[in-house]
Amino acid sequence: MQRFYASFLTKFILANCLFLLIFSCKKKDSSVGIGTLDEDEILNGITVDTFELQTYTIEEDSLITDNGPNGLLGSYYDPKFGTFNASIYTQLSLTTINPNFGDMSTIIMDSVVLSLEYAGFYGDQSTQTFEVYELDEDLHIDSTYYSFTTKSIKQTNLVPFGKGTITPKPTEKTIVGGDTVDAQLRIPLDTSFFKALISSGSSTFASNENFVSYFKGIHVRTNNGSQAPGVGAALYVKLNDPSSKITIYFRQNGIFKTFDLLLNASCADFTHVDINSSGTPVSNLLQNTTLGKNEYYAQAFKHRAIVKIPGLSNLPQKTIIHKAELSLPIQYQTGYRYKPGISVSVATKVQDSDNYYTSLPTIGEYNEVKKLFFVDIRSYAQSIVTDSQENTGLVISPRFFINSAERIVFNGIHTSNKVKPKLVVTYTTY
Repeated sequence: MQRFYASFLTKFILANCLFLLIFSCKKKDSSVGIGTLDEDEILNGITVDTFELQTYTIEEDSLITDNGPNGLLGSYYDPKFGTFNASIYTQLSLTTINPNFGDMSTIIMDSVVLSLEYAGFYGDQSTQTFEVYELDEDLHIDSTYYSFTTKSIKQTNLVPFGKGTITPKPTEKTIVGGDTVDAQLRIPLDTSFFKALISSGSSTFASNENFVSYFKGIHVRTNNGSQAPGVGAALYVKLNDPSSKITIYFRQNGIFKTFDLLLNASCADFTHVDINSSGTPVSNLLQNTTLGKNEYYAQAFKHRAIVKIPGLSNLPQKTIIHKAELSLPIQYQTGYRYKPGISVSVATKVQDSDNYYTSLPTIGEYNEVKKLFFVDIRSYAQSIVTDSQENTGLVISPRFFINSAERIVFNGIHTSNKVKPKLVVTYTTY
């Protein structure tokens, strides 16, 4: 019996050891790349960190901005990039059809306010001067609008004289009628204009179609004149939030009433952006790409950074890329109001003749301590080795390219600063 038990125990232990050996050696399925070798084999691979990088900036001019997740409003001046100025065109929608305003002669107008709920801001919270104009041209929900699109407006500023100069407070709660609500920009509007609007006749309010035909919408902008370097901000506002609206406050026969005109998903809207970089380092680089060896730039709505790595094309075709780590150091002092953002998007052209970019499955994450963006480009490097795409270079942009105002100054390979851009690749051949 003891011999049987010992024999059984020996076979049991051997079987379990064999089971563990088989499954501990099994690798995850992967056609090419880091999943095909364990860490010991990767350590035995070849590591190269001497790739030459070519860096410069290109300019965009045809960005679609209609019906975005938020609108941009405001201006700032940056010595590297020039002036950034964003404004909003939008329709308004009725809360109810055929509202009963009663006898207009009994209405006393108290105030009218355009409220725009903040989604954030980029820059500082210095005072800006806001203006609102009635559109003189139709908007259409199914039309395409670009950052350069403009629409005709009527000449009268609907913000009463002296009332449009406001200090934005996007980080503070707002008090409305004794209630505390999320932060809003609240712009006072001309009461006489809106009394005339609600007095225009019942047909105006018979449908939303009738209303937008009569009152085509508004253009909201700033008029800040010349701003000092580092002054100003782009405000991010939620155009489709229920709190973003025009509210008419009035009394009728002594009873306080309100009527809202909404900014919502049924309204056509778009952000118009003017960026004037004339005479700036960005403009100089666009005319002479070799300046990108010192520093190069990316900016929402306008400028994308280009990073080319010719040496990737020289790797043997029978190469497995295990790691390809691109570090892009930037110029940024902690606390400076124009921050680089927390991430960048990365794209490329699969063929040099492509008219469009293909996004890569990676996001460049910002390291606050090291002041650089770190980008994993292993899949891009591998696709070049296997000839599944041309070595056209990487397109680096602020991640929220069409709904932010972020800008980034990158160090070039000849920067006078301490840290330079670098690519480190680990690979093996077969």
